[in-house]
Amino acid sequence: MPTSEALLPIDVPLSSAGAPLPHVFADEGRLLIAYIAHSPDPEFDGANPRSISSVTGDQSIAILTADSYLALQFGPPNDEVISGHRLYGLGLKPYSAFEVLNSSWIASFEKANRVHSSHTPALFSGYRHFILTFHDSTLEFIARSFSVNLHQGAVLTALMESIGDPIP
Repeated sequence: MPTSEALLPIDVPLSSAGAPLPHVFADEGRLLIAYIAHSPDPEFDGANPRSISSVTGDQSIAILTADSYLALQFGPPNDEVISGHRLYGLGLKPYSAFEVLNSSWIASFEKANRVHSSHTPALFSGYRHFILTFHDSTLEFIARSFSVNLHQGAVLTALMESIGDPIP
């Protein structure tokens, strides 16, 4: 009998609620996610918001790096329609990060792999399902683990510099 999915909040830097500008770099071995982290500006009174882009400097940037990831999905829903996500009833909310326990997504990959002559369920036992919700998008990925580093600068520059970093 399948076990029900559940959400477990994870400790990563919160994304900016205004414009986190998440960027994703993925190849077949490594996944990097860069976004502007929430960093309150004590001088901002809310009256005159400023426009920023992926090249705007002096931002607090979080970079999550997952080596040996299995899959990713990036796109809708945004914060206005997060209630339409299948995990919303379990506590999914905007500007948050969770691990999905007993993931049906991981289970679907394990089930699909059963046609392989060398299949064993143990191939998928170490993978974990993570979900990050941003202002305009949601990112889900399956990986064994990930690390987080904070940078100061522009989101695109920080991501490009991290792509060049050797795998630990």
